[in-house]
Amino acid sequence: MRYAAIDIGSNAVRLLIADIIENDGSVSFKKNTLIRVPLRLGDDAFLNQHISDRKTTDLVKTMQAFRNLMDVYKVTEYMACATSAMREAKNGAEVVNHIKDEANIDLTIVHGQVEAKIIYASHAEQNIDRTKNYLYIDVGGGSTELSLFSAGELVASKSFNIGTIRILDNQDTEESWNTMRDFIREHTRHFKGVLGIGTGGNINKLYKLSEEKNNAPLTFVKLKSLYDYLDSFSLKDRINVLGLNQDRADVIIPACEIYLSVMKWAGIKNIYVPSVGMVDGIIQTLIDENYVKTPLK
Repeated sequence: MRYAAIDIGSNAVRLLIADIIENDGSVSFKKNTLIRVPLRLGDDAFLNQHISDRKTTDLVKTMQAFRNLMDVYKVTEYMACATSAMREAKNGAEVVNHIKDEANIDLTIVHGQVEAKIIYASHAEQNIDRTKNYLYIDVGGGSTELSLFSAGELVASKSFNIGTIRILDNQDTEESWNTMRDFIREHTRHFKGVLGIGTGGNINKLYKLSEEKNNAPLTFVKLKSLYDYLDSFSLKDRINVLGLNQDRADVIIPACEIYLSVMKWAGIKNIYVPSVGMVDGIIQTLIDENYVKTPLK
């Protein structure tokens, strides 16, 4: 059995096709195919509050390709979600209908709180000491989702209009930054030794660049050093000298700024990077909806 997850983000659109594994009453999944297309819908949405005809056409073509791949892979269940860019585009509902008509994909524009819950559903904390306190940080092109949990229980969760594309387009506001800072300080002040869990393409890339081994956490000091190193290069040299993809070379700088700010405000010295994100959370959400969880013994 195969499930599929589609994440239409502000920077990129992703399709994850996963094999569902049932074993002794437990259900898990194994990633089969992951495709990423850098459409940058946020450039339209955050500047003009409208998805242009050109980007709508590219998005529809991408969804048609995803539909064909899901058919070829014989996907039995799928969920397609659009986040910050489509939330802000005044023609978001129109684009959703166009995708349904042209690609036969049912797409849902999810609110920030729902997005945060889906990302949290990826269970990135499964292999981490559940007795400790963690702030789950997911940085996207249009928004940042934060979820604080203690002893395995969700304490607080919120989405903020701060993202890499939004920053590059100068569409982030001081008010949004202050709101996120106040949320972090309010909800972490009661917990000692908060650790970070970072998700998203940028933190995954930063972790690879750090060359940490054996799933060791990335320290605040090492992340700050990476940021200073990357920021010392021009955009062109980040692409030609460091070998970063063009659609990664620019957003990785504001992503660093967001992670460093969140870690500073929460007093986080170490951040774990489990290489999961929105699409993993969507697959897990489908599993949770379709299977009765086995009670813990």
